[in-house]
Amino acid sequence: MNLYSIKVIKELLKAHETTLKKHLGQNFLLEKKIAAKMLAAAQLSGKDTVYEIGPGLGTLTKELAQNASKVTAIEKDPAMVKILKETIKDLLNVEIIQADALKVALPQEKYKVVANLPYYLTSPLIRMFLEARNKPELMVFMVQKEIAQRICAKPSTMSILAVSVQFYAKVKIVSIVSKNSFWPRPKVDSAIIQIVPKKNLSSLDSDLFFRIVKIGFKQPRKQLGNNLSAGFNFTKDTVEAWLGKNNLQSTLRAQTLSVEDWVALTKSFPKT
Repeated sequence: MNLYSIKVIKELLKAHETTLKKHLGQNFLLEKKIAAKMLAAAQLSGKDTVYEIGPGLGTLTKELAQNASKVTAIEKDPAMVKILKETIKDLLNVEIIQADALKVALPQEKYKVVANLPYYLTSPLIRMFLEARNKPELMVFMVQKEIAQRICAKPSTMSILAVSVQFYAKVKIVSIVSKNSFWPRPKVDSAIIQIVPKKNLSSLDSDLFFRIVKIGFKQPRKQLGNNLSAGFNFTKDTVEAWLGKNNLQSTLRAQTLSVEDWVALTKSFPKT
């Protein structure tokens, strides 16, 4: 079963004298079963406040509004806001905000986030929410499949993105979504990911943590020991002793370390 048909979408755009904007990554979800998977992953109750980023025509917004107490829909495109006001005019629990999602003030109360994210917005938006003082209880995003796999990677295929997200949250891929489920059809498949921020982060020095991670990944093909030695101007003996305390070898590469390994390296950072 579909949400809006391609014909209806084209008619809405034509009626409002607007066209799709590729730079905003406007691809509309067509299948109701995919929206249902996003709703299930969001674990909504009638008491939840939900932030939806890039609601577009309001297809997912309607589903969210039926399952949550309040939905705040943040849309950057003013032309799309006009359409949204028409398509969800009967929903009294939806607030529409025309704004750049990266510049919106986040709520003080408990909230969840659901969004079909364009490629350019994925990393900065996830980072914004995870580093916020009042983090969301849970986030569900539709992102490019490759990005989802990078975020949810395991040791041996880790990246700075994976370490950064998994430091703050538990992540998992909920479902792979075919590119045929969207119009216009994107070039690649997508995936639904669930991100649950950790409630009790340790008192770890996060600035030092990310400094170590960035230096470790600076030249991914190089051995970890060489990267850390050059990045911190440590002798090889100092680095080998530091890694040895954490049962790590200097010949390893950064992508093989877990988040826990990076945490251990931060806690045992050499005092020189």
